[in-house]
Amino acid sequence: MNLRPGHKEENVEVNLTPLIDVVFLLLIFFMVSTTFDRHATLKVSLPESTVKATQQQEEPLVLSIDAKGNYFLNDRQIVNQTLDTLKQALKRTIGDEGMIKETALVLRADANTPHQSVVRAMDAASQLGMTKLSIATVESN
Repeated sequence: MNLRPGHKEENVEVNLTPLIDVVFLLLIFFMVSTTFDRHATLKVSLPESTVKATQQQEEPLVLSIDAKGNYFLNDRQIVNQTLDTLKQALKRTIGDEGMIKETALVLRADANTPHQSVVRAMDAASQLGMTKLSIATVESN
């Protein structure tokens, strides 16, 4: 029953702009907050290289890391495997503070060495200011 004479029925429209804005904001929120897990399915056996080693002028320091993550500096074992101990052993072996940048360091890591052990050795060399760092590999046939 229409109590107002001459009243026209108004068309009601829903404004979709705010709804679209909210949907896009939710989409962006979930895209940013989602974490993607990657599980490596490849089994990698490292290290090998087809490039032949270059000849170096001076005798480098050799830091060997076995499969258990133990460090050996010029074939002498470093008992403690912390970063500070590794830095002190490198400093003691080099001797002169001015020779740290000039000294070449060769990392000889076993193929089954934990990655953290290699990164710790590289971090110790970097914190001391050593710039001549190379990683020893075996030439593949």
